[in-house]
Amino acid sequence: MQKKKILVVLTNTTQFQVKPEATGLWLGEATEFVSDMQQAGFAVDYVSPQGGYVPLDPRSLKYADAQAMAMYQDPEFQRRALTASLAPDQVHAEDYTAIYYTGGHGVMFDFPDSQALQDISRTIYRQGGYLTSVCHGIAGLLNLQDDNGQYIIAGKRITGFTTTEEILSSKRRMVPFLNEHVAKDHGAIFQKVRAFKSYAVTDGRVITGQNPWSPHAVANALLDAIGN
Repeated sequence: MQKKKILVVLTNTTQFQVKPEATGLWLGEATEFVSDMQQAGFAVDYVSPQGGYVPLDPRSLKYADAQAMAMYQDPEFQRRALTASLAPDQVHAEDYTAIYYTGGHGVMFDFPDSQALQDISRTIYRQGGYLTSVCHGIAGLLNLQDDNGQYIIAGKRITGFTTTEEILSSKRRMVPFLNEHVAKDHGAIFQKVRAFKSYAVTDGRVITGQNPWSPHAVANALLDAIGN
């Protein structure tokens, strides 16, 4: 039996709104997770709120290891993820066993209120699939509601980029909100460890990672949950 695919969500945001500083996808948060899932035999598709071009946060290249750079230079990854990502209306949610929201500060501006991405996530979750994220990618799950209008994260243990990490990154006043604060406001049990340390939390079919050091931890937790 063929395994269902994993849907990876990327941002279209190129810069902060407070001042024209470049932002976008944090490269390693995509490449590390995707590499682990592909090695486990899963196919991966890429979607963004608008489809098409996905910018990279230039700072993420400074932290990119050899594996990340190899994928970044791969023509297929460049085409499918960074140049011609799918638009939500091109996605058949029934085809996926999990959705994974990547991070980078850009996602703070186009993930939270994307109704199309929320519809996809709801369908995947409704059919028994997994909602996963890393770092700022938790922004894609903060406003997600179930069919009864309740926040899916309410009462669940989750994590994401913390307020402390935002301050240490000197971006506290650049972001439109703080993930940790909104998560708590929406009823989540926000958990965290020391800043910039790998950490992932599993609560049922919701799996989240704290920061850019956590994509492998999220991937491993998802594979464990799936029983791969």
